[in-house]
Amino acid sequence: MGRARMVDVTPKDPTHRRAVARGRVHMEPETTELVARGAMKKGDVLSVARVAGIQAAKKTPDLIPLCHHVVIGAVQVNFDIQDTFIEIEASVDTIDRTGVEMEALTAVSVAALTIYDMCKSADKSMVIGDVTLWEKTGGRSGPYRRAAEAE
Repeated sequence: MGRARMVDVTPKDPTHRRAVARGRVHMEPETTELVARGAMKKGDVLSVARVAGIQAAKKTPDLIPLCHHVVIGAVQVNFDIQDTFIEIEASVDTIDRTGVEMEALTAVSVAALTIYDMCKSADKSMVIGDVTLWEKTGGRSGPYRRAAEAE
């Protein structure tokens, strides 16, 4: 008990691995409308949140103590604006010895925090939530897909 350790991945073969995570920032309809129109005081919310999410994926091992450094091949961060929330989806790809689930989850989380930061002057009631791994491929444990009914 109390013995944190990094898992040894050196015996594993590098394979293509991918992870997809999603999350939401719940907000007032007036706030989503400001974001959609690009009318927020701090600027283009989704462009800044996209860059923040990509940067966060690359910095995950600096934030999560036992995460391995992996060579990230690609990060995509996309948004879907609905009436009362913005959904964030991040996908991360690598060819390495361990997966990129934490990188995808970190990308979503930091993109959500960035949206919050850029919109807080218009809506202090925002809630960040639903940050979830939706898909993972590659590696010894095989593929994982969250059940559709979980949406």
